[in-house]
This record gives sequence, structure tokens and C-alpha cells, in this order.
Amino acid sequence: MGTTYQRILGLRAIRRYSERSLEAADLRQVLEAARWTGSAKNRQNWSIVVVDDPDQLARLKECAGFGGPLSAAPVALALVQEGAAYEFDIGRMAQNIMLAADDLGLVSCPVTLHKNEEARQVLGIPEGRHCRYAIALGYPGPASQPARAGGRKPLEEIVHRNRYGG
Repeated sequence: MGTTYQRILGLRAIRRYSERSLEAADLRQVLEAARWTGSAKNRQNWSIVVVDDPDQLARLKECAGFGGPLSAAPVALALVQEGAAYEFDIGRMAQNIMLAADDLGLVSCPVTLHKNEEARQVLGIPEGRHCRYAIALGYPGPASQPARAGGRKPLEEIVHRNRYGG
């Protein structure tokens, strides 16, 4: 199998980052990968707030139940649903961001912003838009290599044919 397949199988959420600032070229490539994500009816009903100010990252961290990666990373990408966007499309964009980051030697961690209204206020997002997810992004820190977790459930436990339980 190709390298894309191997990257998908090996992708892990990393919560420790180097203090090194993100190179502008690396950030731009990640943002391009996000921009090229497919969406329902090609609506592209999303935008991204790039957060790189440490104080703003700390405020954003408070909008999440487990937001530590947001204040530990040099950059967070807050994924904004514009109007009637589908969460599925935002999820696709998040995966593109994480895979592109991995390809560039960056590490990432998705974070759910449980306090949506607070996140909207912290980020200055206008009414009618929604920000539920952010991606912490940076270069790997000295101890950021993922432990190989317990793997995944067997396919037989999660795949059903024609009907659930079939």
C-alpha cells in the first residue's frame, strides 16, 4: 500500500509540542490542504481562525473540557461552520489538516470546544456561525512520540452487512 494509507493507519493525536514557532510556509500548506477539502454540494461553508497569540490560546483552552493541547501548541486552527454547514464536512477538513501536518513533519491534536458560545465570543465569530472544534498544531517536542496504543477493535466487531447485526 502507498504512503497515504500508512499515514492514515499511523496518525496519532499528539499533545506535546516544541516551543518552535510554526514556519509560515508549513502553516500555509496545511491551510491549503484544508481549503481543498471536499464538501457537500461544494458549498465550502467554513472558515478557519488561526490562533497563535499565547494569551488567546489560553482563552481558547478554557472553552474546552480537555483543552491543554491548545495552550501547549504554538498554533491552533479553530474550524468555523458558516451557516448551514455540515459537521461531516468540518470533520473531513480536520482530517485533511491532520494528515497534511503529519506529512510536513508537524504533529496535531483535535480538541472539542464544549463551551461553543464562549469560543464564539473569544474568537469574535459573528452570529449564525458555529465553532465546535479546533486543531492544536506544532512541531514535535522532545517527548511527543506517541505510544502505540492498544490498537483498534477487530473489523468483525464494527462492520455490519446490509443491516445492523447482519
